[in-house]
Amino acid sequence: MSQISLQRPHAMGPFPALLPLRRAVRLLSIVALWVSGLGLLVMTGCVAWQVIGRYLLNDSPSWTEPFSLLLMSWFILLGAAVGVREGNHLGFEIGLHVAPPPLRRAMAVLTDLLVMLFGGAMAYYGWQLAMGTWSANMAGIALPQGLDYLPLVGGGALIALFSFEKLLAHLTSETVADVPLHGEHTVE
Repeated sequence: MSQISLQRPHAMGPFPALLPLRRAVRLLSIVALWVSGLGLLVMTGCVAWQVIGRYLLNDSPSWTEPFSLLLMSWFILLGAAVGVREGNHLGFEIGLHVAPPPLRRAMAVLTDLLVMLFGGAMAYYGWQLAMGTWSANMAGIALPQGLDYLPLVGGGALIALFSFEKLLAHLTSETVADVPLHGEHTVE
């Protein structure tokens, strides 16, 4: 997480009433990151148990692979949502760097709207997939197949929420921040 988001919440422009939303979303982001990290650790333990069962005990547990894949879906999508909030995803920043402030604000708002729409669609269609496959069981583990699609719902909802927070920040900010180029870009 960025130093700014962990240190203190910043006011969203001239609207201090939005501070509770900012604090709640920041807390949700921190929880999502910790759950994601815990999921990675548990998945690593499941894969280790799979290797021990297969090669040392000669009795491979059938539940470890589908459970590990389910955990991986969760920690990838939760981590991706946190990345959206922190602005750590790939982007074409050179366009923002050279754009004048009014165009830069419009580009940021459009980006936030598109990402919010994408997250909402991910959550909606993930829910449709989960409900449509809930009656079947996963192969190798006695859990509903629809659980495989719930990470799309959770991750999509968080992506939409975090994008909404960024949209509010862009719309209520009195100034448009400069977009620095990161590091030296020299050709030798």
